[in-house]
Amino acid sequence: MTLPAPRREGGFRGPYGILPLPLVALLVTVLLVVLLWPRPPVGSPDSTGTPSPTPSPTPSPTATTDPFAIPAGWERFRPAFHLTPEEHWINDPQRPVFVDGEWRLYYLYNADYPEGNGTAWHLATSTDMVTWKNRGVAIEKYRNGLGDILTGSAVVDERNTAGFGAGAIVALATQQDDGVQRQSLFVSTDGGFSFRNYEGNPVMDNPGATDWRDPKIVWDDARQQWVMVLAEGQRLGFYTSKNLREWTYVSDFVRTDYGLLECPDLFEMVDPTSGRRTWVLGVSAHASSTGGTTGFAYWTGAWDGERFTADTDEPQWLDGGADFYAAVTWNDPRDGDQGRLERRFALGWINNWAYARDLPGGRWQGGSLSTTREIVLREIDGRLSLLSQPVAALEAREGESATASSFTVVPGDIVDLPVQPSTRAFRLRARIDAPDAGEVRLRFGSGDAEVTVGYDAGAGVVFIDRRRDAVADAMPETYREIRTAPVEADGSLALDILVDVSSVEVFTGDGRASLTSAAYADARAGVTVEAVGQRIGIRDLSVTPMEVDDPNTP
Repeated sequence: MTLPAPRREGGFRGPYGILPLPLVALLVTVLLVVLLWPRPPVGSPDSTGTPSPTPSPTPSPTATTDPFAIPAGWERFRPAFHLTPEEHWINDPQRPVFVDGEWRLYYLYNADYPEGNGTAWHLATSTDMVTWKNRGVAIEKYRNGLGDILTGSAVVDERNTAGFGAGAIVALATQQDDGVQRQSLFVSTDGGFSFRNYEGNPVMDNPGATDWRDPKIVWDDARQQWVMVLAEGQRLGFYTSKNLREWTYVSDFVRTDYGLLECPDLFEMVDPTSGRRTWVLGVSAHASSTGGTTGFAYWTGAWDGERFTADTDEPQWLDGGADFYAAVTWNDPRDGDQGRLERRFALGWINNWAYARDLPGGRWQGGSLSTTREIVLREIDGRLSLLSQPVAALEAREGESATASSFTVVPGDIVDLPVQPSTRAFRLRARIDAPDAGEVRLRFGSGDAEVTVGYDAGAGVVFIDRRRDAVADAMPETYREIRTAPVEADGSLALDILVDVSSVEVFTGDGRASLTSAAYADARAGVTVEAVGQRIGIRDLSVTPMEVDDPNTP
């Protein structure tokens, strides 16, 4: 439910005759106050949350004095702390670059949606990877005769390898015209706020492939060369370059069991505990062959400058939820050479192409971008794996926590949590004394708008169930499938759950498992816990409001 705009009261009544000068001055002051006093914006929701008609798009909603309250005029399903455009369409994020003390993140944006097609690169900036501000379109579509702008990647060319000046930001992105995909280059010399077209575009012409897109560019320091990974249907192509303009094909990586491969990634990491070092090849893929859905698959292995060799045939998955697609990862240049190998950051698109255009929105459509997470490499039972948890800077956006002491739930009981959320966006943390069998289920919301997060001890998985959320009945069957991620409890299990107006993100097992899904339940209706099959102990429970971030305000 959207909070109504506060009522404004004012006015005066006085004589019209000749008045003493001090009284005249007083009345003039009062009149000016009344005339200039802010009014609730046109189109503000009424007390039922239903927007009244508005003749044209309105500016960002009216700010509130409570940083945790949804602003007046906010659409019913607009996230409180996840990035969305003010209006129109959003999808794939593009890896951010760090310039002048600020992160420059791009995402695909269609200002003509739903009437017209084609995406551009829209810019959002942040100093903490948590609070993002929209800054407008940075690479326009349909400007150079080669089509719209699809996914790619930008790099800061510190060595001036491309010849546009040291520190220029060079972006390579797919352009599509009449179904033909080519790779084009764009240059920014104003810190990434705007890009100009390279007159030699396309820098890579299509060799006759149907799917030939999403170039990810990385610097191979050991060999002093640029490396590109390109999504080519059910294979990934590797290319090298010295100048970002001329590219040579060197090898490929073929996987036929994971659907159409998109949005690849390549990076090196080290486990500081074991000292083991590896390259990681990632890609957005489909896990239907193993009962999953689309997400970020990755292989650890070796890179020799021309070819990637995976340690195993089967990939691992960074997130087991339904909606963590087109994910990007990056390092922080301030971490130094070793620190950049020890941690990275990642975020994805909270949506799924199985129902991407069906998710509810408002003036905008297409879902949102996920919370930024920190990822590290760890050796677990002899295997190198990526672990992820919410970035530490998120804590600065938290309010005062409501906490509760330990309590027990007996099998068959469904009880209210002793502390409840008071806002639509919050963070819930709890430690569950994990049983050997049975389940624990946390239900957010009630009635026909409910989402369940739980742990199934028998199966050894954490799960999210949105079959009863506010939109499930109108969505395809894929949306209503329960999503799981394997996790070992080892006696107890810590849950860290980020709940926003239209999404739920679950992290557990010290980062070994995560679930990201679009989800629609107003937890202010209550959060309950149920024990199934065995007594459950819960401790260290806290519920913390999250500050609202309007990305469309300065």
